[in-house]
Amino acid sequence: MQVSPPKIDTAASWRAEIAATFSLSWPLALANLLQMLIYAIDVIFIARLGEAPLAASALAVSLFGIVLWSLSSLTGAVAPLISAELGERAPALRPVRRATRMALWLAVIAGMLGMGACLLLEPISRATGQDDLIIELGRDYNLLLIWSLVPMILASVLRNFVSALGRPIFATAITGGGIFVNGLANYAFIFGNLGAPELGLKGAAVATIITSVVTLAAYVLAIRMDRRLHRYHVLGRWWSPDWQRFVQIVRIGTPIALTVTAEAGIFGAAAFLMGNIGAAQLAAHTVALQVAALAFQVPFGIGQAATIRVGYFYGARDNEGMKRAGWSAIIMGTGFMVTTALPMVLAPETLLSIYVDPEATRNAVLVGFATRYLMVAAAFQLFDGLQAVAAGALRGLQDTRVPMWIAIFSYWLPGFGVALWLGFASPLGGMGVWIGLATGLTIAALLLIWRWNAREKLQLTTRPGASAFKPPLSA
Repeated sequence: MQVSPPKIDTAASWRAEIAATFSLSWPLALANLLQMLIYAIDVIFIARLGEAPLAASALAVSLFGIVLWSLSSLTGAVAPLISAELGERAPALRPVRRATRMALWLAVIAGMLGMGACLLLEPISRATGQDDLIIELGRDYNLLLIWSLVPMILASVLRNFVSALGRPIFATAITGGGIFVNGLANYAFIFGNLGAPELGLKGAAVATIITSVVTLAAYVLAIRMDRRLHRYHVLGRWWSPDWQRFVQIVRIGTPIALTVTAEAGIFGAAAFLMGNIGAAQLAAHTVALQVAALAFQVPFGIGQAATIRVGYFYGARDNEGMKRAGWSAIIMGTGFMVTTALPMVLAPETLLSIYVDPEATRNAVLVGFATRYLMVAAAFQLFDGLQAVAAGALRGLQDTRVPMWIAIFSYWLPGFGVALWLGFASPLGGMGVWIGLATGLTIAALLLIWRWNAREKLQLTTRPGASAFKPPLSA
């Protein structure tokens, strides 16, 4: 007698995958939003010192932020590696431990090189014609700030580890605790409260160092106290190298770091273009971009979840699982950005009130420009979220090199080209720059979605070897 194969409830599989992606992504998205709040607290405290310290800190953080974001993305390649190992042969204690250990090694090495890169702040400031007082304040602040770089990147590696092992809520809780630590340390060391020395702007850098070390220690403690995480002993035999995995992380992570640098670079270049158009346009650009960046943290978190979920099924060589994981995340990310685009069109002044007072006469010109820019932002919200999640899904397949070239091409040729042309060769001015940004994001999103859709034809889902393990939807 011939036995019929069991029927698979496709709808239930999709619902389960969406639920699993949601449970993984919301803590990561919330952690991203809380991280922005930590940066906002720094600005609030430093602003009380005056215009010059605030400008100096902004100058230092602009370089420090790019270095930190890029190097965290470099070491973040450990997430798809861990996920694939779990998908292939969970619990995969030894492979996961070695991959995490080598990512920690890379965090220290890359972090030290990054500290050297941040020391270029003073020559860059002088080359761009900054005020001498701003340069001096920025240099002193930066010389302390760079000591927080290595612990921040180490904490980022451990955040990827706990998230891939199904504990993303730890990232949320630890980042939330960092807000309290950062606020208290700023209060103490900037103004000399609670028995601490009054250090002014340097005190803000000390607060950042303290917050980064406490955050790293919190991850170590959480891993030690959680039974599931502790059995991996990721800090055991930390001196033992696995050069094959080290090279693998570098190979996958370097294109991600360069992609991040290209994206950060285009938005930095846009600021310089806006500054040449006018001070009011630059101020409006900065505020409108902050609103857009706030909304972006959610699809960014969904993209991080997509990397992990797709990575599980990539390790298990489950093509249908990869399909469900990737498309579920893409639909969720795009759907969220639709909801954030609507307030930008219908209530832009309400959003701008987070940063400025729209009713104040002194802000009238700024609000006028920012409102117009948010109209463009509403349009590119969909494509910004789309490209972030699609890139995350492709990273789950350990596909990073071609997406890097897609990003560099999209942002810097059509994107920057249109911004330059419309911003300076047409009457659009600042609106033209924003249309250029939207153009780059749109082309990147369309190309990345095409690549994701063609993943099997391009053999991106092929992984050598055999596996019988299928990851649980709650992993």
